Amino acid sequence: MKSESKSYALPIAMMFALFFMIAFVTNFAGSMGVIVQNQFGASNAMSQLGTLANFIAYACMGIPAGLILKRKGYKFTSLLAVTVGFVGVGIQFLSGYAQSFPIYVAGAFVSGFSMCMLNIVVNPMLNTLGGGGNRGNQLVQFGNSANSIGGTIAPILLGYLIGGSTANAQVSDANPAMLIAMSLFVLAFVIFVFTNIPEPHMESAEEKQARLNGTKTKDPYSPLSFRHFVLGAIAIFFYVGIEVGIPNTANLYMSKMSGVGPTVAGLAIGAYWFLMMIGRLIGGSVGGFVSSKSMMTTVSILAMVFVLCIIFVPETLVTVFGYSLPLNMCFMVLCGLCTSVMWGAIFNLSTEGLGKYTPLASGIYMTLVCGGGIMPFIQNLIADSVGATSSYWFVFAALIYMLFFALIGSKNVNKNIPVE
Repeated sequence: MKSESKSYALPIAMMFALFFMIAFVTNFAGSMGVIVQNQFGASNAMSQLGTLANFIAYACMGIPAGLILKRKGYKFTSLLAVTVGFVGVGIQFLSGYAQSFPIYVAGAFVSGFSMCMLNIVVNPMLNTLGGGGNRGNQLVQFGNSANSIGGTIAPILLGYLIGGSTANAQVSDANPAMLIAMSLFVLAFVIFVFTNIPEPHMESAEEKQARLNGTKTKDPYSPLSFRHFVLGAIAIFFYVGIEVGIPNTANLYMSKMSGVGPTVAGLAIGAYWFLMMIGRLIGGSVGGFVSSKSMMTTVSILAMVFVLCIIFVPETLVTVFGYSLPLNMCFMVLCGLCTSVMWGAIFNLSTEGLGKYTPLASGIYMTLVCGGGIMPFIQNLIADSVGATSSYWFVFAALIYMLFFALIGSKNVNKNIPVE
């Protein structure tokens, strides 16, 4: 067992590195909304088009990426993903010189294809290497900690590059961050070429031949045959929208606030993602003996309390570590502790017991990640009408569903379906 564990160390490390890449590029797109508002005169909702494009790509690529993973394996899918990611960020880089909002949105869309494929690789791989169950949950939580590091760095770096005011913010100001992202993609590609990655879910030679000959027996079941998976896929739609919408809306709100500005707003959003990292480290530490259901129930209730505080606590500026911050936004930062473990918990609860259906389930699962673009867009449409803080009622409603999934919807009631 010791030697087996040692042989998996490098693949696990690479999965952690991919988690970092996913968050860095995704949060970078979200933080760009502040620049887009200034340079292109966008409303709160329109400033989220980059994020929307990034996540709509999941809806387009989720199922095809699952098929690529099944037919070509983890290594091929990883190499393709980082190549597409390099191209996507490169397009966004060029948009700064072209002074073109459509080109920027196109780059965010292409980057979304990459993020979708990377997510499809890292989640089932870490769950498999961990052996599923609590141990699989534990490994995914540790991987998500690496994700949070990337998420923490991106908004802080962009806030620093913009400076103390949005008045002169341009897409080209973010070029250093985009160059870093492109360099990371190149590095990841080189490492993956020389890394041996296990292929536990790749189709066998017999399955491939049967598919090519058209003689493959049609399976009467699919991931959608499992009620807990269907409800979990819906939960992931809401979760990613919650995770992205909470900081994105707060970033737009604080960046324009007198006495705060984009630099401090970026630090606050970075603190949100930093607390997500802390929460995931805690989740990873206790994940071996605390069930995903217990985790999900606890953080859903706590998040509901924090969101109510965002809505009802006064917006009075307070000093936090030497920076002026609206008092209600302190609870926005604390929400990071709650959203931290939701991803891994939902994934493990919704894919537990799926067996051979796991790769396709992961593709469907990733399709619903488009909620990370759709929900913040809707939330900011609401913010344009009734104000930023009131828009968090939308988040609160989504958290009610999360609690339902944890308590009731996550139970596997289809154990009679063969999964070997």
